[in-house]
Amino acid sequence: MADNSVLTSTTGRTSLADSSIFDSKVTEISKENVFVGSASYVEEEMPQIETRMILVQEAGKQEDLIKALKEIKVPFVKMESLEEFESLDSPEFENVFIVMDFQDSIFDELHKTDCRIIGPPVILNCAQKGEPLPFSCRPLYCTSMMNLVLCFTGFRKKEELVRLVTLVHHMGGVIRKDFNSKVTHLVANCTQGEKFRIAVSLGTPIMKSEWIYKAWERRNEQDFCASVDDFRNEFKVPPFQDCILSFLGFSDEEKTNMEEMTKMQGGNCLPVGDERCTHLVVEENVVKELPFEPSKKLHVVKQEWFWGSIQMDARAGETMYLYEKANTPELKKSVSLLSLNTPNSNRKRRRLKETLAQLSRETDMSPFPPQTPKSCTKSSKNSTPVPSKQSARWQVAKELYQTESNYVNILATIIQLFQVPLEEEGQRGGPILAPEEIKTIFGSIPDIFDVHMKIKDDLEDLIVNWDESKSIGDIFLKYSKDLVKTYPPFVNFFEMSKETIIKCEKQKPRFHAFLKINQAKPECGRQSLVELLIRPVQRLPSVALLLNDLKKHTAEENPDKSTLEKAIGSLKEVMTHINEDKRKTEAQKQIFDVVYEVDGCPANLLSSHRSLVQRVETISLGEHPCDRGEQVTLFLFNDCLEIARKRHKVIGTFRSPPGHTRPPASLKHIHLMPLSQIKKVLDIRETEDCHNAFALLVRPPTERANVLLSFQMTSEELPKENWLKMLCRHVANTICKADAENLIYSADPESFEVNTKDMDSTLSRASRAIKKTSKKVTRAFSFSKTPKRALRRALMTSQSSVEGRSPSSNDKHVMSRLSSTSSLAGIPSPSLVSLPSFFERRSHTLSRSTTHLI
Repeated sequence: MADNSVLTSTTGRTSLADSSIFDSKVTEISKENVFVGSASYVEEEMPQIETRMILVQEAGKQEDLIKALKEIKVPFVKMESLEEFESLDSPEFENVFIVMDFQDSIFDELHKTDCRIIGPPVILNCAQKGEPLPFSCRPLYCTSMMNLVLCFTGFRKKEELVRLVTLVHHMGGVIRKDFNSKVTHLVANCTQGEKFRIAVSLGTPIMKSEWIYKAWERRNEQDFCASVDDFRNEFKVPPFQDCILSFLGFSDEEKTNMEEMTKMQGGNCLPVGDERCTHLVVEENVVKELPFEPSKKLHVVKQEWFWGSIQMDARAGETMYLYEKANTPELKKSVSLLSLNTPNSNRKRRRLKETLAQLSRETDMSPFPPQTPKSCTKSSKNSTPVPSKQSARWQVAKELYQTESNYVNILATIIQLFQVPLEEEGQRGGPILAPEEIKTIFGSIPDIFDVHMKIKDDLEDLIVNWDESKSIGDIFLKYSKDLVKTYPPFVNFFEMSKETIIKCEKQKPRFHAFLKINQAKPECGRQSLVELLIRPVQRLPSVALLLNDLKKHTAEENPDKSTLEKAIGSLKEVMTHINEDKRKTEAQKQIFDVVYEVDGCPANLLSSHRSLVQRVETISLGEHPCDRGEQVTLFLFNDCLEIARKRHKVIGTFRSPPGHTRPPASLKHIHLMPLSQIKKVLDIRETEDCHNAFALLVRPPTERANVLLSFQMTSEELPKENWLKMLCRHVANTICKADAENLIYSADPESFEVNTKDMDSTLSRASRAIKKTSKKVTRAFSFSKTPKRALRRALMTSQSSVEGRSPSSNDKHVMSRLSSTSSLAGIPSPSLVSLPSFFERRSHTLSRSTTHLI
């Protein structure tokens, strides 16, 4: 008999009816017979009827079948034709026919007379498992679908449905006409209709008709079950079956990825606007208006429908994810709204002061949005009181508490948004990841969260009831043993966790969709799971830096001074337990190169947890961190920013030590700034007078006002947009903030008096030369007996920088200033001694003026 033969019912009873009713009646009759047969009060004993197996034709020649019947101790006889049945029929026996082929003529004749018919696999399975023969009024060839309840939807051809129902019955399955909670599998020929939607909502597996045909082909296999995951998953209805998708608003890379996923999940793709498309998937954050009027048959849905369907392993309902056109475009917050076009310098300064004040107020707010699940966080106490005089120690303590609170929220997001749903039982479509994969990815994150939740509560109590004498070091000493216990297991295996995420994302589409859905939520700040999980790796070094800063601003007589030293030592002890093999030697080599290239670079830049991210060449546009027009190199590390300027030519000859082959340092150290001090990143808009400019709003803990650092990028290899995003991402990582995009503000050049037009002009170069000369003059007169030739040499060096050109009006002005400055050479030495104080007062006045503006 062919495996894919067409089977139809030849009895008068239709196979399309709900077989559950018939099955329940058979069960009741069986129970009733058992009850009557076993009743002790029956006056007249009923005659006992013994079951006898009749091996029909080929079945009588099967040695394994005869051996199995002997093992289960069931009497049997052989029969070659139906004529022999009359001589074998007896009221003492209930005959059960064993037929090898459920399609031949003798099977049809036996089925018409309502005889009990079973196949050889039933006997073999019962003998193997030592179980009694199952009772079935229908022909039962095997038990591969025993205890399965099936429902059908979407089948238009009655002949096909009859064939499928018959095969299910032959394998021991039950059919229900209406879908309810007892249905174990829905066999669907389409992805629409009420039954399909209910099955999706209940998480019932939705199968293709091929599942039944393939199970029938394997009917003779011992111990085969059609409901096992490995076999069943091959024939599940894919989420996008019968769907033709088009994508709008996605990047080329995202679109390619989504098109590949669509084909993997049973769908097809066509360009936007094709009339054959059934769905238009829209990136709602990019697309504000559709390029055409969609037809009524086209489902216009958000991208969450796409990823949600893949995660559920079934086509999600479109009504929950319909794309709606926004009534008004969202206005992104921008400091440019504060700008006014006016040439008046006083109004500019006032506007600049108001703009920075606004940014300062926003900076003081909590850097993490209050969207963490309530189950993982306790309600905060009253708002933190601000001391009348904010000391530097209080500022650092407040920053420590804020970063700790943000870090706890990040851990809560990891647990609630990722770990708990993956561990949840009864997931639609089965578990997304295996338990061992979940354990590898998340490791000891819950234990780390519990420890830092306690630390955060203790810090909150300390900040609310602030006193300079209260000890912060005691808090970290209190939980040092817990930190040693929880951190090394996670940090040591972080690379394995990262590799597991990458591997599972590639191999398991449902996990890929799960990550896409959750990473798009505001709690994640559009960060990936790997980016969130790296926070515990970075947290302890960040705490150590803050405690070091706190120690610097703690008075010697304060008892917390020694306690902080012990706390820092305990954190170093935790970090020494972390596997040294995880260090990246290449990253360390890059740091050493920076140290050798930058003259005066701080030694504490060398750290095992630090790595170089990006180098950017710029020009200073303001008075900070150095004079306007100075060439400045920014070295971005994962937790700090090294600012260095191009080194000026030094008067005199300095010889390298013997054996020193490294070239002299080309840069001069200005400032090593922790990224936590950067409060805002300003993207200066492009205008005719301003190109490639950006600014940083910085708040050192020892200052009461913000400082503005403005730069112009000179390298075109790295786009400004990419650089700013990269910078903000690492700032967010340092302060444990998820929404890094909120750190970037777009601003007009006029708002901050930023201009790059005159950076290469003659006047600009001359002005910079004068400033350099002033500094050299100041240094020259720093001794009481400075010879006059030193001043002349410094002024001649400055004057030579503008020689060789025809003097313009601007040059004449510069030369006049130079000549007036040169007249200082003739002043007697007592007056020269007071000159440095003049420059110092002048510099101090400019500094106060700039601070006032900020």
